[in-house]
Amino acid sequence: MTKGDERKLNTFQTKRLRRIMKIKWQDHVRNEELLTRTGMEKLSTAVMTRRWKFIGHTLREEPPSICNTALTWAPEGKRRRGRPKTTWRRNVEKERNKAGWKSWAEARVAAADMTEWRRSVEALCATRHLEDR
Repeated sequence: MTKGDERKLNTFQTKRLRRIMKIKWQDHVRNEELLTRTGMEKLSTAVMTRRWKFIGHTLREEPPSICNTALTWAPEGKRRRGRPKTTWRRNVEKERNKAGWKSWAEARVAAADMTEWRRSVEALCATRHLEDR
């Protein structure tokens, strides 16, 4: 999911919440206040949290699983010229590096302890939430 997709998703969420809560644009209610009133988090943060929970589940599986192979697979050969495409895998690898895991092997070791993995995922998503502000 790109930044533009996240922005569209969050915009959709706030528009729907404003309609449900019957808040007009003249009321000047900020999005952060709207989310605290409803007790919700941004949808983009929820998507990211669920993504990393799924990745932790995948990393805890035995190595010959298809999902595990797809996650850690390194393609051979050269790409075409031009700007690299924004893919799910590239986004996840960028987030993985930001979390401090330089390889999938490090992430696999961290995912082995489920309680520590949950804390790491919450911290990763919290830093992302702070960057959005």
